[in-house]
Amino acid sequence: MAIDFTLTPELEAIRTKVRDFVESVVKPGEAKIGDPDHLDRGEYISILLGMRQEARDAGLWLPHMPKEWGGMGLGHVELAMVQAEAAKTYYGPFVLNCQAPDEGNMHTLLHWATDEQKEKYLRPLCEGMAMSCFAMTEPEVAGSDPTLIRTRAVQDGDEWIINGHKWFISNAHRARFAILIARTENQPEIPQAANTAFIVDIPSKGWTEVRQIETMHGGTGHSEIVIEDLRVPAANMLGGRGQGHLLGQYRLGPARLAHCMRWLAQAETALDMMVDRSLHRYAHGSMLADKQGIQWMIADSTMELYQAKLMVLHAAYRIDQGLDFKSEVSMAKHFVANMLNRVIDRSIQVHGALGYSTDTPLAHMYQHARWARLADGADEVHQMRIAQRAIAAYEEHGSTRTATGDLPI
Repeated sequence: MAIDFTLTPELEAIRTKVRDFVESVVKPGEAKIGDPDHLDRGEYISILLGMRQEARDAGLWLPHMPKEWGGMGLGHVELAMVQAEAAKTYYGPFVLNCQAPDEGNMHTLLHWATDEQKEKYLRPLCEGMAMSCFAMTEPEVAGSDPTLIRTRAVQDGDEWIINGHKWFISNAHRARFAILIARTENQPEIPQAANTAFIVDIPSKGWTEVRQIETMHGGTGHSEIVIEDLRVPAANMLGGRGQGHLLGQYRLGPARLAHCMRWLAQAETALDMMVDRSLHRYAHGSMLADKQGIQWMIADSTMELYQAKLMVLHAAYRIDQGLDFKSEVSMAKHFVANMLNRVIDRSIQVHGALGYSTDTPLAHMYQHARWARLADGADEVHQMRIAQRAIAAYEEHGSTRTATGDLPI
């Protein structure tokens, strides 16, 4: 029987080590930081870099990258347990250098970059000396359909001249470089072959950050960028001409799942807080934990978190085994994002006015969670793709079994 949900002693030791590191290093560090807007910038940076150095010293640096690049060499199933522990804190993934969007960009550069590009761009990311962004989304067209991209790149000798408009480019304000997706082909055989990826150094003449877009969880580095006659060396093309869509999908599949791994941690934190509140809050003759209405919220949250964990583990397994994972990741991304919103909402409800206040992290978590249903593909796009794959599976096999995880039951 090949199905086994236990970890080897070595991997269990890693999970325990990450959990202990979060408790002993990251949480105290976050407590020192408090509100970074009210902390001296130098002290803020010192605390962050100090925690990162402790992660290196503990052997917990770059869990997602191969050992030859200074990482832990973990597969996606193994990475799930690390992310699900690290993301119980705000800075945990950053401290381990496995945060979005850099994590996805590292995978992308490792697979697509030339040796020269890897040395110039991937190595600084792995060493924690640089940050990056992925510039695909545009305000004029639907972000969930990259075939509509209007940013244009035109070849001019050994350079490409790029003009366009991007927005919600996460981390652009702090990035040393961007992986930029632009249209290079006028009449491709298929719409998915119109775009090409380029590495853009930041700052560069022609790359202008207009603003950091204020969102419902504040202004946190989602930038609007205007690109005017930006010249990029031909050597900075990432992958081949017309492969930008393929590169983007290669990046977004595992990146979506990594988001899910971190969302599991947030949901589990919210559920823990919900149960703790119910055990300590007395009202109308008994503790909240004794009331059926509260028990139902706890039960629903527990079952949904269980479902989410299984979906993430199975999708990660398919990636590690080299199997097609598009449908499984789509289903996981849709379900986990919605589960996260529901569990945090219930936790706020159980906390009452306290949950609605900023005296607990729940309000902040809720603001961030709403973004999960839009990022890396809106709910409805994933539902459309899931349905299309189920229909295709039935048409091909007379059964939808292969579209529901292709599991042995």
